[in-house]
Amino acid sequence: EVQLVESGGRLVQAGGSLRLSCAVSGFTFADYVIGWFRQAPGKEREGVSAISNRAGITTYADSVKGRFTISSDNAKNTVYLQINSLKPEDTAVYYCAASRGYLPTLGFYEYDYWGQGTQVTVSS
Repeated sequence: EVQLVESGGRLVQAGGSLRLSCAVSGFTFADYVIGWFRQAPGKEREGVSAISNRAGITTYADSVKGRFTISSDNAKNTVYLQINSLKPEDTAVYYCAASRGYLPTLGFYEYDYWGQGTQVTVSS
C-alpha cells in the first residue's frame, strides 16, 4: 500500500523556521518525484517544491525561492522541506505527493499519490 505521511507542521511566529517531513512507503522511493504543495483557505493548491532523485534535480516556486529547501534521505525514504523566514502568507496545509515522472514538476495534476497534509500556521 502506497503511503505518504507528512509531519512537522505547527504554529510558529513570523521569521521562524521549521522542517516538514514526508515519510514514504509502499513503492520504490528513489524512482518517484516527490513534491510539496500547500493550500490556504479559499485558495487553490500551489506547488512549492519538488525533487527528482533519479534526475538529481530540484525545483521551487518563485514565491519560495531562497527560503524553502527540499532534500531527501533515501535510506529513510523521507523527503524534507526546510522553511526559513516564515511569513504569515505561508500559512496553509502542506501536502507531499509522489509522481511517476522523471523531472520534478509543480503541477498537482501530474502526481499520483498524496498524503493527508500537515498544518502550518504563521502568526504575525
